[in-house]
Amino acid sequence: MRIIAGTKRGMKLFSPEGMDTRPITDRVKESVFNILYSKGYLEGRIVADLFCGTGSMGLEALSRGAAWATFVDKDHRVVDILKRNIEKADFVGQSKAVCANIFRVGAPPTPEHGCYDLVFVDPPYKMSESCESQTQVGKLMGLLVSQVRDSGMVILRTHEYAVVEPAYGELVRVDQRNWGTMTVNFYCKGQLAGRPAMDEPDAECDKDTGDDDEQQDV
Repeated sequence: MRIIAGTKRGMKLFSPEGMDTRPITDRVKESVFNILYSKGYLEGRIVADLFCGTGSMGLEALSRGAAWATFVDKDHRVVDILKRNIEKADFVGQSKAVCANIFRVGAPPTPEHGCYDLVFVDPPYKMSESCESQTQVGKLMGLLVSQVRDSGMVILRTHEYAVVEPAYGELVRVDQRNWGTMTVNFYCKGQLAGRPAMDEPDAECDKDTGDDDEQQDV
């Protein structure tokens, strides 16, 4: 895996060996980021990468001009490799790695940056087969409503035949693309769905997660 564009173009990422990961192909990643770039969701934006693995999506966003990225994964071994990738890319000052149960903490807002403009959600493949509201993934999407800014975007990667909702509360699906055995769903929050007007943080966004027992900064 590598960063495919931006200031760190071509940088190879350290990857875990013998672990259950589902890396995204360069072709799919390039297509997703072309869509995001065309909608203004990269330059200067605040990003979260959930089930981040090696950090491929968040690091790609930083390389293409995002201001900040929070990475969340539950596996300490994966987070150790992620930290090496962050250091290699020299993004230590623009990112934070969190080892936590993602279904509990979601995309934890930071005191410095508050809520997010863009969140990548890439749950385990088997779990992504069903993303209805009552499932773990569905409930996570519901949690993200309060952690994403108005007109912010959530990218949900699923099994190609996954059952997903047209909306999770204020997160409304505005696009859906199929590549091979995966589907990428684009959800936008609020009435400004599909528009890149995300310059100001939401006033109601709580910058304190209030759940110190559930996450560990590393």
